[in-house]
Amino acid sequence: MDYRAFVDAHEGIVHRATILAAGGTAHGVQRACSTGEVERVRRYWIATPNAPDDLRAAASATARIACVSAARRRGWWIPPSTDAGLHLHVCPHAERPRGNHVVHWTRPLVPVGRTSLLESTQDTLDHIAACADAETAAVLWESACRVERFTPADLRRVRWRSASARELCELITGLHDSGLETIFAVRMRGVGIAVRFQQVVAGHPVDALIGQRLIVQLDGFAFHSTAADRTRDAAHDRELVARGYTVLRFTYAEVLHRWDVVERAIARAIAQGVHVDR
Repeated sequence: MDYRAFVDAHEGIVHRATILAAGGTAHGVQRACSTGEVERVRRYWIATPNAPDDLRAAASATARIACVSAARRRGWWIPPSTDAGLHLHVCPHAERPRGNHVVHWTRPLVPVGRTSLLESTQDTLDHIAACADAETAAVLWESACRVERFTPADLRRVRWRSASARELCELITGLHDSGLETIFAVRMRGVGIAVRFQQVVAGHPVDALIGQRLIVQLDGFAFHSTAADRTRDAAHDRELVARGYTVLRFTYAEVLHRWDVVERAIARAIAQGVHVDR
């Protein structure tokens, strides 16, 4: 076996048991370590220089990547202001991991195999609910529904540890198309404005509908949109206006960094009564 190539094919770090199960030998692992092809991290983890820092740190601490760090590794959408520090999960009474990490000392909701350096998706959600602020937690839970194909019913069946996780179960819809839309939903809920999402109006879904006549469109990734996308959006906006709707369109930067502008525009429209049938 080419031990260096095998370990690199497993993200640069792999449990010794995985190598042995694939046909490697204990003697072969030892030889590869002695020649510098690979290195041993703690007792059972074998790594190459290509091992990512977070996986190497988890192996060194006999821990698993947790919370927002696990969400990032799984490809869930994370608000740009979220702390980029490493979160690790260890069982109660375990040795404290070395390094300046955020440590979650809990018994796992879902056990994972000894060859994994990543906690379960359920534990990730539970740790996020207890650790992150309410808005970030809602964004990550909604993103998990999209990426992992969870439904709100799936989440409600889990025996969550924290009250915050149980509360999130009642708020998550699984309907939001983006993290930006979830942020908008949380902030609108915070000021007591009822919003319906992904309603089909004039033949196409709109991001948000307030009352019967006020539509909010969120350009979450406008800098990636094509000319055809922008032309289609403009045509749909014109059709909505022709049918008597008021359309407010906000950019990614406005929602994330200039929320006062967004909230003021919506409040002004509601004060003028454009959200109700006349």
